[in-house]
Amino acid sequence: MLDDAAIAGQLDRAALTRSALAAPFTDTEPDLDTATAYRIQDLVVAQRLARGARVIGAKLGLTSHAKQERMNVDQPLYGWLTSDMVLPANVPVDLGSFVHVRAEPEIGFLLGASIEAPATAATVLAATAGVFGAIELIDSRYDAFRFRHPDVIADNASSAGVIMGGVTAAPAELVDLKLLGCVLRHDGRVVATAAGAAVLGHPAEAVAWLVNQLAARGRRLEPGSIVLSGALTDAVPLAPGQSVVAEFDGLGAVEIHCSFPTRSRDDH
Repeated sequence: MLDDAAIAGQLDRAALTRSALAAPFTDTEPDLDTATAYRIQDLVVAQRLARGARVIGAKLGLTSHAKQERMNVDQPLYGWLTSDMVLPANVPVDLGSFVHVRAEPEIGFLLGASIEAPATAATVLAATAGVFGAIELIDSRYDAFRFRHPDVIADNASSAGVIMGGVTAAPAELVDLKLLGCVLRHDGRVVATAAGAAVLGHPAEAVAWLVNQLAARGRRLEPGSIVLSGALTDAVPLAPGQSVVAEFDGLGAVEIHCSFPTRSRDDH
């Protein structure tokens, strides 16, 4: 049986070499549960921090009931965002930096104050300095995105990158966030539409869930943290030369273009 450090090391190595693991750990490690997976996640993130990154916030996953049903789980999951995951807008995304990256639109929160548990959507909104649109890049370190709930938790919730929109607005300046609409275009073609209600009924509810989960582990989000509240639509696979645009009501558009890879898998 592999120990926590060995699993974390394999996940980190897969990310560095952009080479997917052939099988999820739960295929051979039946005792890998949620609590253990979050301990492994902490070790995975610690390896990024040891290379000079810093934690800037968190992200949620499996925040839609449809995705939870597909994964046979009844709650979301979370991972951590680090400074090296932030990608500049208007700069082509080098797909050679990832294994098999996908893009999904998100409503992001910039926290202006700490949030005490038990948190609610109302306390999250009161502590939010601004809301913004974003495109998150997810990149499972497992082949074909095949994993079970503990596997993806250990893999830091497939965190890989984020492109943040240039418009930030206070929640009171926008329509009710559960009604905030998003249109996702892939190479100019509309591939999905959604509203904030796709995320646990309201994006702030997702952030409240995160705050309460972290509190149970003796952790919290600091002022200035960003939180990606969960995917509004299914993720879109990316290929060289393609573009993805997420248009948000009141928050403008976030656009990415994919360049041809400039990094080989051995360039690490």
